[in-house]
Amino acid sequence: MSRMDTQALARRLRGHALRMTHRARASHIGSCLSIADILAVLYGVVLQVDPARPDWPERDRLIVSKGHAAAIVYAALAETGFFSIAELETYSADGGRLSGHVTKTVPGVEFSTGSLGHGLPAAAGIALAAQRAGANWRSLCVLSDGEMDEGSNWEAIQFAQHFRLSNLIAIVDYNKIQSFGSVAEISDLHPLADKFRAFNWGVHELDGHDHAALEAALAGPPPLARRPTVIVAHTIKGKGVSFMEGRLAWHYSSPDVAQLEAALAEIEASA
Repeated sequence: MSRMDTQALARRLRGHALRMTHRARASHIGSCLSIADILAVLYGVVLQVDPARPDWPERDRLIVSKGHAAAIVYAALAETGFFSIAELETYSADGGRLSGHVTKTVPGVEFSTGSLGHGLPAAAGIALAAQRAGANWRSLCVLSDGEMDEGSNWEAIQFAQHFRLSNLIAIVDYNKIQSFGSVAEISDLHPLADKFRAFNWGVHELDGHDHAALEAALAGPPPLARRPTVIVAHTIKGKGVSFMEGRLAWHYSSPDVAQLEAALAEIEASA
């Protein structure tokens, strides 16, 4: 795909996600907003994909393991041409294909997610298959920080370094809030970057809303690195809407009419 203006794309993704969760009275808007910049950089400049051919054999494979952020994932796919933007109005509606968690039946979705801890193991297996086939495409996985409580992720982290999966990139959305409280209160991950270093991963620790830093980190590992890469992306839950930022309540709440209008106005004003 041709390069896109990722800042403008991120604003559009946030707007879509807000309208979608409002319309459907759905949860997880905070989780959507924290990865808007990550998805904008991935779909706007990084991923080698062809929306006209979602099953193109040479495509990069992206798994969004935090499947509860489905609204903004679908928004990214629609904005980059995998299906019509108008279909976003059917999000989480009876009979529609845009389910409340990321679903494989949607063009551009590689793997159904929502039961946390499954995405990275699948992405690691896909990377190993590509490595053994001599393929040049990459396997990428976006995870939540709360999801790092799952032991299956740490098995996958060990597996990936053992097989030297340099074609695997994990991106942890480190917004510090999970479903029932702060990450520090529920199961403290600190120091997360050092944990990955101990597993012999290449580590980038950065501001997950800094598009230039994300793009540089996603360019790929150094030649002959022969190890997987993780981006520990420090983000803000609800980023872009002041009254949602850093608030646990927006893991589950959906904006009412007044809140939607205020949120959209803030996003427009940030242009």
